[in-house]
Amino acid sequence: MIALILAAFSIGALGSFHCIGMCGPLALSLPLSGNPGSKFIGAFLYNAGRVVTYAVFGLLFGLIGQSAALFGWQQWVSILAGLVILLFILLPKNIGKKSSSIVNRFFEYLRAVLGQLFFKKTKSSLFVIGLLNGLLPCGLVYMAVAGAIATGDVLHSVVFMASFGLGTLPVMWSVAYFGNFISLSIRQKIRKMYPYMMTIMACLLIIRGLGLGIPYLSPLSPSLQGKQMVVQGCVHLP
Repeated sequence: MIALILAAFSIGALGSFHCIGMCGPLALSLPLSGNPGSKFIGAFLYNAGRVVTYAVFGLLFGLIGQSAALFGWQQWVSILAGLVILLFILLPKNIGKKSSSIVNRFFEYLRAVLGQLFFKKTKSSLFVIGLLNGLLPCGLVYMAVAGAIATGDVLHSVVFMASFGLGTLPVMWSVAYFGNFISLSIRQKIRKMYPYMMTIMACLLIIRGLGLGIPYLSPLSPSLQGKQMVVQGCVHLP
């Protein structure tokens, strides 16, 4: 469990610099006002809302991963998730922008609700802004979701997504509280690293799904482990 938390937190912490370019404008526009203590709480509530949404994602997609594990499909799901991430990176960007009218209307409605919440300037509205912000399309979140599904367990999936969200918290809270403190050139350099991070994550998911018998990295499937135990038992029979 500790290794799972550290992996998810690291993905969030490293990927949060990419979030500055994607969600930074929204964080910089948050209606934070009052004394430093009030601003501190407001920035925290906004980010807490994001973490809660990610944890709910962990619950929903964890059910999918657990169902796949029960049917013995977990390894295939892991490989498929890795391939989807690779396709997301390799395919032309304009393909990813094509979506159904229903999806477009949903995100338009979501942005309209976010715009209304910005005028309320209350602590509760900041938390709800964070909740809704977690629903906005983000490649980094998709990558985390793929990792959560691959855990094959609801609890592990929730912990994975919550840890991922907590990993993004330090940088995103700093952006909301202190403002745009990272220069454009640094953000551009970090953004160039983002596809490489996603590629590494995709390869790890594929390797995990292959069941190569490597502890922690690519464990054998339960069925193969059972066969291996049977063979070992037969070998040790007098």
